[in-house]
Amino acid sequence: MSTILEVRDLTHVYGAGTPFERTALDKVSLSIEKGEILGVIGHTGSGKSTLIQHFNGLLKPSSGEVLLAGQSIWDEKGKCARDVRFRVGLVFQYPEYQLFEETIAKDIAFGPKNMGLSEQETEERVKEAMAFVGLDASLAEKSPFALSGGQKRRVAIAGVIAMRPEVLVLDEPTAGLDPAGRNEILEEIKQYHRETGATVLLVSHSMEDTARMSDRMLVMNQAKVMLLDRPEAVFARAEEIIAAGLDVPEITKVFMELHRRGVPVSPSVFTIEQAAAEVKRVKGGGRPC
Repeated sequence: MSTILEVRDLTHVYGAGTPFERTALDKVSLSIEKGEILGVIGHTGSGKSTLIQHFNGLLKPSSGEVLLAGQSIWDEKGKCARDVRFRVGLVFQYPEYQLFEETIAKDIAFGPKNMGLSEQETEERVKEAMAFVGLDASLAEKSPFALSGGQKRRVAIAGVIAMRPEVLVLDEPTAGLDPAGRNEILEEIKQYHRETGATVLLVSHSMEDTARMSDRMLVMNQAKVMLLDRPEAVFARAEEIIAAGLDVPEITKVFMELHRRGVPVSPSVFTIEQAAAEVKRVKGGGRPC
């Protein structure tokens, strides 16, 4: 896979030169591969939200560099390239609060229209985006404010998907939803990834959701990259994650405790399916995964 996004020695300082100065990112360097799902986790204040706002130029680095497909997103005059906002789509936490048009179709069409697309192309993208997020076409002329919380979330996500970004960044897309709504949104994101091949960044407080969805996981802690690896490698270091003030899935805690008590199981299990396989393996006398 080739690199789609890269940050080099990225530093961001809020309130520089004031008594409230705070370093939110401290010389962060990482690469994101084209077509992968990257889970981004970290406690409040770890730097994860600040990091993702650099990917499409919403924030300007205090120092360091952000590259999209090998090119810096900032020019020599300090201006961010206009197309970056279309190529890297960012869906904020509680995006339904940003809905403002009188109909669902108009809200979703806002991005494509700003891209300068024709009315026909815009309509096609609205229909396509609604289908991706599970919104029935009959809702197109309905007010977004008449929808449920989960439906509003879908409209907001569809508005970004309609721009067909190369990178889709979702900040806590399931926050505040019930378990059924959360699972539906996550499944729709996976389906979108499968059908488009777009790079997806999923920011979440839920270790379990992130691990289940992701090819790799980025763990942020104290303005730095703590871990960036495959989920199984990340959970092999669960003790360090817990020590950093982050939580791990309940099933991981169970298998860590079993491992401590001498049961020959892998302590890095993070899904029910893995747990079942481990139990079966132990009963059959196999070696830990």
